[in-house]
Amino acid sequence: MDQENQQNLHTACCDHPKEENIPSQGKRLVSITEAAKINNVTRQAIYVAIKQNKLKATKHTTRWTIDLDDLEDYRRQKYSRTKSMYDGELLFDNGKGYYSVNQAAKLLGVAAQKIYYATRVGLLKASRKGAAWVIHIDDINSYKENYLARQIADANVI
Repeated sequence: MDQENQQNLHTACCDHPKEENIPSQGKRLVSITEAAKINNVTRQAIYVAIKQNKLKATKHTTRWTIDLDDLEDYRRQKYSRTKSMYDGELLFDNGKGYYSVNQAAKLLGVAAQKIYYATRVGLLKASRKGAAWVIHIDDINSYKENYLARQIADANVI
């Protein structure tokens, strides 16, 4: 091969990163390494997020690509438990009446610690799903009527 052909071959295959060969369709795509740097986490953390369906990614041949908008959505929802799953179902499905301790505390207007105490001493029925406490709306309403209303009435008597 003459030197000019070698130079053209080198330019065609080596000067452009492989991410540029992927059709972007107007999207801003990054690799797993770049996503890890942007989020200040390890590549393994990005892989785990993809595997758990917490981060949307597309695999082109052998490389994963992540849209920057999806990365931003993941960053916003990273510590939110609203999308937490247990056995393939939403852990705190408010539509079905299941709430977290913090959500129950907000509904009742009390501190989360009071909800934990009520579950521990048996005043409020709650169940464990994995590491999380899940409380049904019927139990929240029952606790509100039977215990919180009584405490307010007792406070008014004194």
